[in-house]
Amino acid sequence: MRHGKHRFQLGVKKEHRESLMANLAAALFRHGKIQTTLVKAKALRPFAEKLVTLSCKAQRSGDSAKRLHYRRLAVARMRDHEAVKKLFDDQVSEFLSRPGGYTRIYKLIPRRGDAAEMALIELVKADDKGYRRRSRKPRKSQPIKPAMAVNAEAASE
Repeated sequence: MRHGKHRFQLGVKKEHRESLMANLAAALFRHGKIQTTLVKAKALRPFAEKLVTLSCKAQRSGDSAKRLHYRRLAVARMRDHEAVKKLFDDQVSEFLSRPGGYTRIYKLIPRRGDAAEMALIELVKADDKGYRRRSRKPRKSQPIKPAMAVNAEAASE
């Protein structure tokens, strides 16, 4: 069944979309962060995180044949040997201790020409804890006053 397969089509054909994701991912791994439209950034996030997961699996596997297999899978998806080499050799050590969430998206101001929503997508560092959660303090419940008592207080003043 094809339920749920209608995400992030970006208004282009399948081949164009695959090339676009490969080029965006290569630029992301080369530079660490890129600026693009919000929709493309949201489409790039799962694509890039799957490539990082492949590199982590390759690093954790002891077998050199499996390492080569995962590297070839990444090259088949990204089509840029230099970016794959940088990811698998240099950047993978930053992601081994993280259980996921390798990218972060920041919304930027709209583009001036066509008012497209812009975003900055970046790779998250290993020691980054992310945002702190706001502690929700339980509110002290105040006794509810009857409406007539409130009106009487206001009239007496």
